[in-house]
Amino acid sequence: MKSMKTMTAVAVLGLALGIMATTGQALITIDTVQIGDPGNADDSTGYGGVSYVYNVGTYEVNLNQYTAFLNAVAATDTYSLYNTSMGMDLNIAGISRSGSSGSFIYSVIGSGSRPVTYVNWFDAARFANWMANGQPTGAQGNSTTENGAYSLLGATSGVGFTKNAINPNTGTTTTWWIPSQNEWYKAAYYDPTKGGTGGYWLYPTQSDSAPGNTVGSGANQANYYKNKYSVTQSATFDPNQNYLTDGGAFSGSVSYYGTFDQGGNVWEWNDAVILGDRRGIRGGSWDGLDGASYESDLRSDFGGSIDPTFEDGGFGFRVASIPEPSTALLVLMGGAVYWLVRRKKVTL
Repeated sequence: MKSMKTMTAVAVLGLALGIMATTGQALITIDTVQIGDPGNADDSTGYGGVSYVYNVGTYEVNLNQYTAFLNAVAATDTYSLYNTSMGMDLNIAGISRSGSSGSFIYSVIGSGSRPVTYVNWFDAARFANWMANGQPTGAQGNSTTENGAYSLLGATSGVGFTKNAINPNTGTTTTWWIPSQNEWYKAAYYDPTKGGTGGYWLYPTQSDSAPGNTVGSGANQANYYKNKYSVTQSATFDPNQNYLTDGGAFSGSVSYYGTFDQGGNVWEWNDAVILGDRRGIRGGSWDGLDGASYESDLRSDFGGSIDPTFEDGGFGFRVASIPEPSTALLVLMGGAVYWLVRRKKVTL
């Protein structure tokens, strides 16, 4: 006779497959690393102290993942989650869109492991809502993109939106969100073994020296402009060249906890409200101007902010999540079933 545990696992799997068949949408997974060492002190900059354990994306949200999101909720793109530059800007392309409103279809251009760009803070928040709601398929509404981690409810501007501790749709702890500035900062720069008692690196590559920009397995490298573009190793800008790199392309240049590209590739949104009407950004990007170096953008003592509606080929994001068990969990709430999975590996 099967054990109760085995029977429950079979029932859970069967129900999950039924949900996927009903929605027609295969669930994506997101690789995360656990950020432990709770209660660490702030850096001298005043950032980085976090009192709890959490997970953060190993990589920036990529084209495969964002394309799946668009195909799930943007057949009619009510809140402009897609920017036409995602397909037309050859420096980052990207994602193409075909069809007409009501039946839009989205496809990845080139390597889907590169980060998505031309996303503003609200796009990132809607993606987090979609993840927190179990990746539903349907129009952009309260059960898909407009509520969950953030109660946006149709908003496309402003900064009066904070993470919901409890997801209104599930009645449970919010599972995915945009990292706070402290969460982002700790994942990038903190090392509990530095100096024997713990401390912060100046760069998110476990280094106090400026990184190089050679793609590959070498230590202390990043995709940013250092008198030349990383991808081409040329100072000459080419409007037809894609300058993004796959997540993990700098395989020897991880943070202490195991994140990639928190320095370079794309600027990343965080959850901080700065100067009253702006959201925080950190990490620098691939972009630059001839004759200059931009390693200062990667440093722990440099943090920027910008209007949350801003979109550009050098802007992306990563997500954070709660540490979850590796087994599947079903949350039953008001007759709706939400499938929450520990996101550990990109499967698209």
